[in-house]
Amino acid sequence: MVTVTRVITDRYVNGTRLRLRRADFADGRCELKLTQKVPVLLSGAIQSLITNTYLSPAEYDVLASLPATMLSKTRFSVPPLGVDVFDGRLQGLVLGEAEFTTDEEVQAFVPPAECVAEVTDDARFAGGCLVQASRQELLGWLAEYGIRPQA
Repeated sequence: MVTVTRVITDRYVNGTRLRLRRADFADGRCELKLTQKVPVLLSGAIQSLITNTYLSPAEYDVLASLPATMLSKTRFSVPPLGVDVFDGRLQGLVLGEAEFTTDEEVQAFVPPAECVAEVTDDARFAGGCLVQASRQELLGWLAEYGIRPQA
């Protein structure tokens, strides 16, 4: 059951590890934040150290003037998954991401039967990489998982 829906616009600031996010919720709320994700070399799922700074509209506008590459999607929260349905040149891509608070929850998780491919350990499917990918590159990556979408 979907508990929260939001339209997300991410601006990946050129030449940095920074992401500027605008999330517009179905109830009219808007969340603005600056995020830095630093990859951590651990075995298993891709891990990151994440720092979020929540912004005022004026702060967001200042940072939004920086050169960036944009990615947009609609996120449906279906605990424990966030299901992202991408727009633009990534239209048709749907990714689910599970979030947990303990290692035990991670180990006990079984992906839903509707899950077509497990890409947890594939950094190409992280937002910072997807935002740079062409549609042809994405189709090639999906083909490696035996997924060949219709044109």
